[in-house]
Amino acid sequence: MPKEKFTSIYEALKDNIIQKKYQETNMLPSELSLVEEFHCSRNTIRRAIAQLNSEGYVQSIKGKGVVVLEMNNAAPFNLSISNFSGLNIITKNKDVSAATSVLSFEQLMIDETLSQKTGFKTGSEVYHLHRLRYINNEPLILDINYFLCDVVKDLTVEIAQKSIYHYIQHDLGLKIPSSRRMIRVEKATQEDMDVLALKDYNCVGVIISNTFIEDGRMFEYTESRHTPDNFTFVEFAQNQK
Repeated sequence: MPKEKFTSIYEALKDNIIQKKYQETNMLPSELSLVEEFHCSRNTIRRAIAQLNSEGYVQSIKGKGVVVLEMNNAAPFNLSISNFSGLNIITKNKDVSAATSVLSFEQLMIDETLSQKTGFKTGSEVYHLHRLRYINNEPLILDINYFLCDVVKDLTVEIAQKSIYHYIQHDLGLKIPSSRRMIRVEKATQEDMDVLALKDYNCVGVIISNTFIEDGRMFEYTESRHTPDNFTFVEFAQNQK
């Protein structure tokens, strides 16, 4: 399934910002110039810029255009809570390597306890995975996933080692428009201490996600557990006045 046009343009513009082809505090090319460059409509350009705006790469100034914002590179890895790219955004934005090890993979039925935890209906069949994410050969993220079998059909360990979202969107042809996310700090579990490079820390940063396909069905519940010294979770706030 091909990418939507505005997504490809958004990624191209973001790459140009990250690679400093568009300098910080300078204006992006005009809307008309971008329409001509990418051979698309004004609305498509506006959607791409709106995405960049929401993630804090640019700021639209009424009557002037779109300015590239200065980037804060102090944190080793900045993850947007609203971005679906996961590890892909880290490896694209930084000179780093990433790899995934599948620690466990099973199919199970959701019981009442798991239903209360995940939001899946009792009796639903899910894939349950624990995946350890390595950044520059260090184990820094533990993902605990539940994927609905009726949606994420024929999931395998091999797919899980690469990108489950790529499989869902490109091989299964499904759209993933939204995710409800919560971020919190928790005391490290025994598994966290066993597999993550926690050093002297006894806590982890956790993003809990309930993610939906286009028809409104929830197909994923994930706890993404992060070492606290390597990751900063960011969201861009805008003054509405």
